[in-house]
Formats: sequence, structure tokens, C-alpha cells
Amino acid sequence: MRIINNRETAEELTLDVFHNVWRRASTYDPAGGSVVGWIMNQARSRANDRLRFEQRKKRVNNYPDSPLTATAQNDPQQACHLEEQNRLLRNALEVLKPEEREAIEIAFFSELTYDEVAAKLNQPLGTIKARIRSGLGKLRQTLGRTLKGI
Repeated sequence: MRIINNRETAEELTLDVFHNVWRRASTYDPAGGSVVGWIMNQARSRANDRLRFEQRKKRVNNYPDSPLTATAQNDPQQACHLEEQNRLLRNALEVLKPEEREAIEIAFFSELTYDEVAAKLNQPLGTIKARIRSGLGKLRQTLGRTLKGI
């Protein structure tokens, strides 16, 4: 509740966490900490994933007929600028390993949480987080160098 600040969402996430705990109880390792710590870590992670998803959802342009799109269609210079940005991004994506690109594409374009990406790709959650973090870092570096050169 402290992370999400929404009672209904917190209740939904609590149910998800307990369902996950029930399904994955056999994977609990006492050497990694207490049961309560294991559950709280899952709850915190799930809440942070949801918070990031909600923030990302607010940034996505869900309106294809927005003034920005209309301006690009009517302004050749704006259209050229958008095409150049698309080309730069496509080139930057080439530096990613295939598994990094796959994890990023699924997470961002399908708007899935890290847990959902891990389940979809049948990979551990930590692996998915590491791939996305590594891939985004490479994209930042590549795009940063490209934009400085322009």
C-alpha cells in the first residue's frame, strides 16, 4: 500500500503475490532468508513493477490522431525529423543481444510487467530484469553517442 497508494491495486497485488507464493513454495530456500522476507520481497517487487507500468502507461501516446501525428503528416520537416529518429533507434537496437531485445520488446510493446515477461519467456525474473537493464543501458549509450555526433 505504501508503494502503490491505491487500496484496490494493493489488494490485487497481494492476491497475486500469495498465489505466486502458493505456486512457488517449493522454490523457497531458507538459506536466502526468512519466509516473511521472501514474501515481502515478492510483494515489493510486484508493487514496483506495477508502479513502473502505470507510469509508463501515462507516457504512451494512445491517440494516433493527436496534434503531433497530424503535424508530422502536414509538415515535411517534422515528418523527416521523425523518420530520422526512427532510423537512429533501429540502428541502436542492432547493438542488443537477441535475448535483450526480445525481453525489452515484450516488456515495453506488450506493456507487461517483469513477472509477466519472465513467465512468457519461461525465464527467471532476475534474468529478465538483468537483460532489460543491460539492454536499456546499451541503448542509452548508443543513442547518447549518436545524438552527440549530430
